[in-house]
Amino acid sequence: MPAGPCCLVIFGAAGDLTKRLVVPSLYNLARAKLLPAGFAVVGVDLADQDSDAWSKSLEAMSRQFVQGTGGASQFDQDVWNWLSSRMYYLRGDLNDPASYENLKSKLSALDSDHQTGGNYLFYLAIADRFFGPVVEHLGQSGLAGEENGQWRRVVVEKPFGHDLASAKALNRQILAVLDETQIYRIDHFLGKETVQNIMMFRFASGLFEPLWNRDRIDHVQITAAETVGVEKRGKFYEKTGALRDMIPNHVFQLMAMTAMEAPNSLSADAVRSEKAKVIEAIRICSVQDVPCSAVRGQYGAGRIADQPVLGYRDEADVAAESNMETYAAMKLSIDNWRWSGVPFYIRTGKRLSQRRTHIAIRFKETPAALLRDTHAQNPLPNWLLLRIQPDEGIAIEFGAKIPGPAMKLGDVRMDFKYQDYFGTAPATGYETLIYDVMIGDATLFQRADNIEAGWRAVQPVLDYWAANAPGDLPNYAAGSFGPQAADDLLQQDGRAWRAIV
Repeated sequence: MPAGPCCLVIFGAAGDLTKRLVVPSLYNLARAKLLPAGFAVVGVDLADQDSDAWSKSLEAMSRQFVQGTGGASQFDQDVWNWLSSRMYYLRGDLNDPASYENLKSKLSALDSDHQTGGNYLFYLAIADRFFGPVVEHLGQSGLAGEENGQWRRVVVEKPFGHDLASAKALNRQILAVLDETQIYRIDHFLGKETVQNIMMFRFASGLFEPLWNRDRIDHVQITAAETVGVEKRGKFYEKTGALRDMIPNHVFQLMAMTAMEAPNSLSADAVRSEKAKVIEAIRICSVQDVPCSAVRGQYGAGRIADQPVLGYRDEADVAAESNMETYAAMKLSIDNWRWSGVPFYIRTGKRLSQRRTHIAIRFKETPAALLRDTHAQNPLPNWLLLRIQPDEGIAIEFGAKIPGPAMKLGDVRMDFKYQDYFGTAPATGYETLIYDVMIGDATLFQRADNIEAGWRAVQPVLDYWAANAPGDLPNYAAGSFGPQAADDLLQQDGRAWRAIV
């Protein structure tokens, strides 16, 4: 059903995030009839343009998104016209109090013109250095206050801090203005259907939940691999790197969904509390132990899709001798009853052979005594694969006897794909998340304690890497599976990564 009346304010309205993800998501929500009749959008940015120019530039990007996923006939002009008739642009400086007074006046007018009910959703699609100041300005202008049943909610994009100290400081800064219930720290991975289905797959299944523990699972691998490089984000990446960019947020959220205990309900607080327990249970390694539990890499020149690509140090706005990692892998232990002794191996990297995000669960092998006198002495491994992107779905891999007189085993794969089974429409992954903010469902968003627990788990690695410059970068070619050190990380335990294919 449609969300209740509200006005969405996008700070950073002329930015890439707004064009590529936020507005196409609004188009998809409008097409699905999930936006309310009492709805408006206000874009705020420093760029000098009017509402009509802003709307037209966003239409082109939304049309391109739809056409790129199935043909021009899919773009519904009537839906776009409905949405664009509710879109307004305000030129404003995020550091200027007058901009917030102008915004306040505009919102008051829209409450009347579009019957938005005085409910405001502020989306911070801006550089992270502005998160705290914008929230403070919202408080000082009176825009953050909730009264007379009208709500105020703020969506904060990543990165939420750059280490544990900065994450704590940012939490203190925004919680001085907003209540935790007003803050929606967004992670677009959690908008993926496969991620949302993990809880149902586990807790609503009498088949898999009894196996989901240290007695049956040997180890878990979580991979977030990209074929793209840093593109035009060299300045950002030089300050961030692969670990900060992906692991404390995206990857840890996937791990939390995989490893959490069953909540006592599907309420936001119940689900988020169980996820937080997982992150808090990650064993914090000492700085001295980092070389045995974490590795980094940086891509050199290579080939992607048979096309030559530059090495990281040759990208725009990257230092010629940069030691920033574009690949990070870690071995983690979760110290609780369910997962004690089960290693979680995580990896993320740019310019790898394929774009793949998946959770791979390796089950323990059965005793092979039954097969000792056959040609199938080594049972094939059993895997459960949760594919997050692309080609979302779930696969199970196991061994089966190959037809014939000899006892030989072959790999069998049972594969479920969302697109094949449900015929899902193209989506950015933000639709569910934006809709959830509008209806006040915080289940898929991170709390302050969850954010800080994630940074606490990786802080020793950040400290060690800051104090010890690598001497072998770049150490993997673009288009490869990553650095040899990542393979060594698992080989020391007698295991190996699944190929990124």
